[in-house]
Amino acid sequence: MMNEGPLGHTIRRRRRKLGVDQKKLSELSGVSVHTISDIESGKGNPTLSTVASLLEVLGLELTVRPRTPAALQSSHNPPERDE
Repeated sequence: MMNEGPLGHTIRRRRRKLGVDQKKLSELSGVSVHTISDIESGKGNPTLSTVASLLEVLGLELTVRPRTPAALQSSHNPPERDE
């Protein structure tokens, strides 16, 4: 499951800016309203194909770039938890 973050927030913000409700975005993209709702609320785990369908309709693009060295370090060595 993805955490609530920039993807869902960006999709919701763009959809609202365009004046499109989730039902209309669903019709235009072929992605179910339920899936759109889950993505926007951070509950979904969409495939790249699903994300691409939504972004295409919304006039957005996905960019993949290298992480910063600090981000790489933290993802390989998660903080230890006290139990």
